[in-house]
Amino acid sequence: MEEVRLAEVLAALSLTTDLAAGMSFEKGLRTCVVATVFARDVLAADRETCRAVYETALLRSVGCTSYAPELAAVFGDEVAFQSAMKYLDPGDEVPPAEQLARTGRWTYEEGRWLTDTLAEVLPTVGVEAMRNGCEASQALGSGLGLRPRTLTALNDVYERWDGKGIPLGIAGERLSFAARVVHVAEQAVLAHAAGGEAAAVSEVAGRAGGHLDPELARAFAADAARVLAPLGEPDAVMSVVASEPPPYITVSPERIPELCAVLGRFVDLKGKWLIGHSEHVARLAERAGRLAGLAADEVIRLRCAALLHDLGRAGISADVWDRPGPLSTAETERVRLHTYWTQRVLERVPALAPLAPIAAAHHERLDGSGYHRGDLGSRPPVAALVLAAADVFAALTEPRGHRDAFTVDEAVGHLTREADSGALDRTACDLVIRAAGGPPSRPHRPAGLTAREVEVLRLAARGLTNRQIGAELSISGRTVGHHLGHIYDKTGRRTRAGVAVFAMEQRLLP
Repeated sequence: MEEVRLAEVLAALSLTTDLAAGMSFEKGLRTCVVATVFARDVLAADRETCRAVYETALLRSVGCTSYAPELAAVFGDEVAFQSAMKYLDPGDEVPPAEQLARTGRWTYEEGRWLTDTLAEVLPTVGVEAMRNGCEASQALGSGLGLRPRTLTALNDVYERWDGKGIPLGIAGERLSFAARVVHVAEQAVLAHAAGGEAAAVSEVAGRAGGHLDPELARAFAADAARVLAPLGEPDAVMSVVASEPPPYITVSPERIPELCAVLGRFVDLKGKWLIGHSEHVARLAERAGRLAGLAADEVIRLRCAALLHDLGRAGISADVWDRPGPLSTAETERVRLHTYWTQRVLERVPALAPLAPIAAAHHERLDGSGYHRGDLGSRPPVAALVLAAADVFAALTEPRGHRDAFTVDEAVGHLTREADSGALDRTACDLVIRAAGGPPSRPHRPAGLTAREVEVLRLAARGLTNRQIGAELSISGRTVGHHLGHIYDKTGRRTRAGVAVFAMEQRLLP
């Protein structure tokens, strides 16, 4: 692989956050360009501030998967819920249900149920969701090499000028400047998509002094045409890359897998049973690729594709991924779309486009029974064949909401039957089985964690309560609480999402 612009990798993550937050594809990219032009050309911000604005706007929703399972338990489809939150304005005199109905996305009855439920759980579930989101943003952002000012601004993306935001209710100029700029840009982009420049100016003016910094709102209105001009560009990815504040940041080939791993962690947070799955698949695929005799650069490409293979999962509710029972026909069709979205995200970003044919083919089968293309007769590249087999083996040996994990022997038997039937490539299956049968790695206990604390952390990362963890490990809930206290102190994380990211960073899962 060759050196790439970091901006392109961040663009891929931005596209994935659009899926996870129920936004239109490229909404994050458009917000980034508008916010950067606003800061640079209208507000005359210095280069470091422009960089913070650029990164914050691009990754404004990077924490949006962190509490997806818990939000899905309350609201059902948490993707639709997060979309609704982008349009609600608590400072507006119009009733919340009517605000949602005006967008045309929800009926009044749907909006009423959603906002009534939100009002009921906001002091508890809402605040906890934002705490998880902020901690996940910090952890993921650090892994991407974002600037400290960006990480500070990402903590403020759910706050408001009037102090009615969450989780801390920070108000006025205590909010970071970058976050305030992004707030204006985001509302302008959302409104512009529905009604053009006039709608954008009206929406920003209507939120001034409430959601938005009134001075920034006035500055936007005075020069809206110039700020919104980039929205006319045909290629949003190229527009984002071109608008990156100098000096441009490049990534060496050796670091690209590290960045891909961060994107994999973002997606794995989507469901309680997915934590660590992307790294698990990548580890198996990488070993199998080496056994197959692939060249070093091909092995790196295979590892990156494996880390990114499930990007499309982000656009499907955690309620589906965590379901303990069978899926409906409609839900099954939604699941089948996740490989399509993986392909679309990767193909939109030049630096990652070569990975798309490998990553998006992990559910294709040689007999035509797979998805999303259902190709029959075509012969995928060796890397795609290996990835498909590695994904099956990894998923089987991980627990899911509807079943326990298979034993290694059971997984070997299943993979062998898949090869016998002609669905999976026999050589690829044999390579993955050999890769899985390698010598076990030495116990890894980072941050001074004890063996028992690692066990507790693994279960806490999947969202189990103290009582459930205690039952699993045959210890009391009180003892679990003591262990968790030590885990939080040693890792520096304070939320489920935080310890989940830590577990994935340290390869403690599955």
